[in-house]
Amino acid sequence: MRKTSTIFGIALTTALPGALTSEGMTSEAVNMYGLPGGLVDMPTAETAPDAQLTTSFSYFGGTTKSQLNFQLTPRLSGTFRYAAIRGLDVPGYTLASYYDRSFDLHYRLLDETKWRPAVAFGLRDLLGTGLYGGEYIVATKSLGDKVRVTGGIGWGRLGSYNTIGQMGVRPTDTLGSGGVPNYDRWFRGDVAPFAGISYQHDDKLSFALEYSSDAYTREDADGVFEHRSPFNFGVRYRYSDSVSFGAYYMHGSELGVNVSFALNPRRSPVEGSSDTAPQPVAVRDARSARDLGWTLEPDSKPRLELRLSRALAQEGIVLEALRLDGRSAEALIRNERYDVEAQAVGRTMRVMSRVLPASVETLEVTQSSNGMPLGSVSLARTDLEQLEFSPSEAVLERVSFSADTRAGDLTPLDSAYPRFSWHLGPQVKLSVFDPDSPVRADLLAIAEGQYHFGPGWVASGSVNYKLAGNLDGLSPNRTGVQPVNPPHKVRSDARLYAEGRGPKIDHLTLAKYGRLGDNIYGRMTFGYLEQMYAGISGEILWKQPTNRLALGAELNYVAQRDFDQRFGLQDYKIATGHLSAYYDLGNGFHTQLDVGRYLAGDWGATLSLDREFGNGWRIGAYATFTDLEFERFGEGSFDKGIRITMPLSWALGNSTKRSTQTTLQSLTRDGGARLNVNGRLYDTVRETHGADMAKTWGRFWR
Repeated sequence: MRKTSTIFGIALTTALPGALTSEGMTSEAVNMYGLPGGLVDMPTAETAPDAQLTTSFSYFGGTTKSQLNFQLTPRLSGTFRYAAIRGLDVPGYTLASYYDRSFDLHYRLLDETKWRPAVAFGLRDLLGTGLYGGEYIVATKSLGDKVRVTGGIGWGRLGSYNTIGQMGVRPTDTLGSGGVPNYDRWFRGDVAPFAGISYQHDDKLSFALEYSSDAYTREDADGVFEHRSPFNFGVRYRYSDSVSFGAYYMHGSELGVNVSFALNPRRSPVEGSSDTAPQPVAVRDARSARDLGWTLEPDSKPRLELRLSRALAQEGIVLEALRLDGRSAEALIRNERYDVEAQAVGRTMRVMSRVLPASVETLEVTQSSNGMPLGSVSLARTDLEQLEFSPSEAVLERVSFSADTRAGDLTPLDSAYPRFSWHLGPQVKLSVFDPDSPVRADLLAIAEGQYHFGPGWVASGSVNYKLAGNLDGLSPNRTGVQPVNPPHKVRSDARLYAEGRGPKIDHLTLAKYGRLGDNIYGRMTFGYLEQMYAGISGEILWKQPTNRLALGAELNYVAQRDFDQRFGLQDYKIATGHLSAYYDLGNGFHTQLDVGRYLAGDWGATLSLDREFGNGWRIGAYATFTDLEFERFGEGSFDKGIRITMPLSWALGNSTKRSTQTTLQSLTRDGGARLNVNGRLYDTVRETHGADMAKTWGRFWR
């Protein structure tokens, strides 16, 4: 697993207090498997509040589980699990603990009514080795405000105790490298019932009793623990809306504990905002709006540029250029503060109303990134004046979105270029799922900077120095416990790049960004592109301002860098590239398909799906399949992962464009590996287009 910024941002904010409401058959508690519900080991038909993200850690009987659950939709949730089982006998496995990854899906089919229970079904360990494999159909009914009863039937592990029947033949072997959907097992084999009851004593304390249908056959046989009884008892204490603790007596022989941390991206832990209040809109009188005398003054435009530039700077916005005539104005801006682009546009138009002459009726704001004009928003000044105290939706009905190609012809202000920005601070690089050491990390000191020569020209560099850590002890690529022989080691030599302290060059590049035509954007980057590769990377993107579809292409020719990450190169050289399609599915869901050649020379495709929120949160998953055989790929069979982006403004309560990004993946692999290049176009471009801005337009007046 590779972490792109710092996982500690996620860990800290999960402990922050936040208000989560329970509506219908929802539960803020999670069981020992990280699944929403008020029982111990068994599933219920409950779900978490929509969008809730819960991390949990549980231990009992020699087994430690770390789990991440996300309520993808009000009915569908997914759970990723990493378990360490001490003493499990796995052929060929020599470590004291067996490490296993698994993934679950849980779907609520029916909501609870006055007479009908909620009904759900689930697939446990549908992509893993099958060690925790099991399926279930379950019903849960509320009896008053405090009691919920649950009953269901299970297959696989959940059908292993006191079975009442059988549905076909179920394979029982553990899948070697995992990662492949084990659909040939779903809802097959022995069937057994389970049941439970939970009691909510008050808003802090709850109790649970359950009859479990999991016999823990393998753990019992291998001496991991002794299974004596199907009954489990539990008590749970909710310390806050975000933090809960559980203690359990399980299977007649073991004590278990569970701690969970919950947050909801839709609700900030900080009430209100510490941002300064925006400038009020200046309302003109009818007579001054007809006065064009200022256009005859020779120094009027430079004077207005200076006034507008200074006023916008107070808002954290840089004026790069200004087109101004008697009736209209277009401001090309660089937003350096607000993570929601609609807020930057709203503040810019407020300032324009206060600075520009009264005769200017049409206000247009075009946003810029790396000196490249992106989306434009146009609004009549009269509408701005009349709607200042109206809901932002009323303004949205009056604005127009475009991608003004004329913005590239604007003459930059003298103060816009050249410019230099820099950052100095700590960084944590994290690795998980290494069989020899589940968690490894390096603490680095980094210094990075950007120098913008002129519109579209950017020189960028980053240097790090290792302060402490153990990433240099990463294990080689494996299939189970056996080394893999990939076409070329393009990523699995990560431990060699982590050796030594440095200084090391993360990247050192020269890039050119620009508009290539109507709705066409381009990027060319040359130099030391990332930690492991140097070369040249080119990209083009077609994206219309109001279209949900975007198309792109990228072509790279790179050489592998020396392990010391200085200026040397190795002999391995390769051309890679992808054709990409991006589509906004609506309701905050975005999908992306990349098809092409990867760094090891393998050909294939990557499919990703992300759920995004108006405040900048993004949670998604991806999977890559290539022509590299699963056996040669190694543990996990193909590349896949979960990625989480948390905007710091959500946690801090003040506007900032900085965020933390975390990617959880199955180990560092050679198959399906793609080049890491800064400044890819799609996310930057679409954030300024109408389809995206409309989702966050509520921040226009803030």
